[in-house]
Amino acid sequence: MYRTILLAYDGSRQGREALDQGAELASLCQARVYLLAVVTHELGVALAEAAAPSDLPEREYQEVRRVLTEGAEALRRAGLSVDTRLAAGNPAEEIGRMAHEVGADLVVVGHREQSAMARWWHGSVGASLLAHAPCSLLVAVADR
Repeated sequence: MYRTILLAYDGSRQGREALDQGAELASLCQARVYLLAVVTHELGVALAEAAAPSDLPEREYQEVRRVLTEGAEALRRAGLSVDTRLAAGNPAEEIGRMAHEVGADLVVVGHREQSAMARWWHGSVGASLLAHAPCSLLVAVADR
């Protein structure tokens, strides 16, 4: 059914649920697995960095690399072979771009509850992915 699965992972509880569900599907389908972590660039941080540069961007990249490594190790412990990718930018756009690039049949993301204000300000990655993903989308919901 699915030959190539792209798992978007951010290390959160919701991300771990997506990782678990994606790993289970990948095992059942014997699919190739790509694990993607995205460094998001917030406008406020970019403006602050322009005014007074710091090591914050590099620390952010290091943290996302650590999360990506943690996710890859969990998938390998589950018996899967995984290719990891790190991207920077808008999560929905980067996930969609990577899905195109690797020929994904399925993208798996976690669901994060947001307030109406947060959804208005940041948008919903899952909803935005409907416009960017070239394939099926699974939004994994953790037990409440």
